[in-house]
Amino acid sequence: MTSAQVPVSRRNFVKTSALTGATIAAFNILPSKEARAAMPLKVGLIGCGRRGKGDTKRILQANQGVTLGGFADLFPDRIDAARSFFKESCDAVVDDDRCFVGWDAHKRLMETDVDIVMLTTPPVFRPMLLSAAVEANKHVFMEKPAAVDAPGVREVIAAGEKAKARGLSIAGGTQRRYQEDYRETIRRIQEGAIGKIVAARAYWVSSAARGFSKRRPQWSDMEYQLRNWFHYLWLSGDHIVEQHVHNIDVINWVVGKHPETAFGYGGQVWKKGGNIWDHHTVEFDYGEDLVMTSMCRQIKSQYGKVGEVIVGSEGTSNAQNTVNARGQEWKYPGEPVDGAVSEVVELVESIRNQNPINDARQMAESTMTAILGRMAEYNGTLLTWDEAIASDESYLPKKLEFGPVELRPLAVTGGMKYDPTEAWTAD
Repeated sequence: MTSAQVPVSRRNFVKTSALTGATIAAFNILPSKEARAAMPLKVGLIGCGRRGKGDTKRILQANQGVTLGGFADLFPDRIDAARSFFKESCDAVVDDDRCFVGWDAHKRLMETDVDIVMLTTPPVFRPMLLSAAVEANKHVFMEKPAAVDAPGVREVIAAGEKAKARGLSIAGGTQRRYQEDYRETIRRIQEGAIGKIVAARAYWVSSAARGFSKRRPQWSDMEYQLRNWFHYLWLSGDHIVEQHVHNIDVINWVVGKHPETAFGYGGQVWKKGGNIWDHHTVEFDYGEDLVMTSMCRQIKSQYGKVGEVIVGSEGTSNAQNTVNARGQEWKYPGEPVDGAVSEVVELVESIRNQNPINDARQMAESTMTAILGRMAEYNGTLLTWDEAIASDESYLPKKLEFGPVELRPLAVTGGMKYDPTEAWTAD
């Protein structure tokens, strides 16, 4: 009987495994720390717009041994632009057979030997893409926000749990979580540097949003909206979700939980086109008398403010690099590495060190906090977390295909409509 024909009993298996392990150790076959650090990895980009190209350029340039393995996008011109961009900026060439176009482009890219997929499409697609990536056993970098509605949030959480079971890494684009000045400052706050947290404020009060790409005659509704995705509710989730999630995420991080309720208001007074608002104001209640006031705006103005404020019983902090407490001020020393770089460096390190990171739930909960705020504003009610996350309202069209798209009307707080004939009266 040859060795290939030896029956595999439990005893034989243990004995053979032990011998194999000893042989590997004797010949030093197990990868060393240095070998793991140089382990080659291929990255595939799904969504070849400005943000996706930037994130992918960073992961290539900040990590040795990481190469570009392919592109997926709905539009050929986006693929062409990405190929030119990476050839010029990173001297990286992607062959035709690794460039995929169409609604199933992501599936075909995931069938290749890429190790990491960069999910940088419009936010509405991220839950389904994350689920597909985990099923394909790919590590993931996923831009913020994680979703645009509660069903999407629940899908991200489920995919994150499956990724944990499979030992896959998911790094999120909430850059502040990866920036050392935020980490050190928030560590001090959580250790009691400013006493009990009694209030918080979050701001992304900025100037006007990006403009629209001019519509071409051959573009369907679907293509026009996809090429101007930021301005459409079903694609972006409104800018409280798409942009302000950064600051909301910081407050959840500091407090250590998501809020219990929210109410607010907002509208569109300056922006023309699309169906998202240009200003939002929400009060989030975390319980135990802790309230966070959230303001975001995209209106041309002479004043803006982006950041966070944490108020404690014994001091204050900006959550980033300064703590003022007990008559003393602490400042973070030096200049930290940009969180947009650290997030992709730590992703690669986690894969090579076989120590997976998983930002899915944290990103999902911060995204859901922003969605809770938007829902409360739109509904004009005091809305609870449990009510919001249980919602089955989905923004994804029933069919993903080029053609007409029914556009939701612009939301008005509480669904109210202004009647100019209605007179104000005083008792």
